[in-house]
Amino acid sequence: QVQLVESGGGLVQAGGSLRLSCAASGSIFSIYAMSWYRQYPGKQRELVAAITRGGSTNYADSVKGRFTISRDNAKTTVYLQMNSLKPEDTAVYYCAVGVGGRNYWGQGTQVTVSS
Repeated sequence: QVQLVESGGGLVQAGGSLRLSCAASGSIFSIYAMSWYRQYPGKQRELVAAITRGGSTNYADSVKGRFTISRDNAKTTVYLQMNSLKPEDTAVYYCAVGVGGRNYWGQGTQVTVSS
């Protein structure tokens, strides 16, 4: 129904920046939110940032002031600009879009921040 393709992950030194992107295609006529989650080994997936259909944004306290979520004009691609990265930001990052009352997930992209 919905396909998500993530890109932008990689290895960066502490204090550096990365920008993740996630392009959605398919049945995306009614997206109510686009979000980024991250998952540490052995932990539950946690919300990092979200942007609603109306453009409102929400961030986890741990990333406020450092990360920015945005989307393109067509509202089919969501970005996560990550600045001032810390080693504790190391995780697998997943994008998600809410369509038709359910979430669709990207494949995940590894972000590794070295000390």
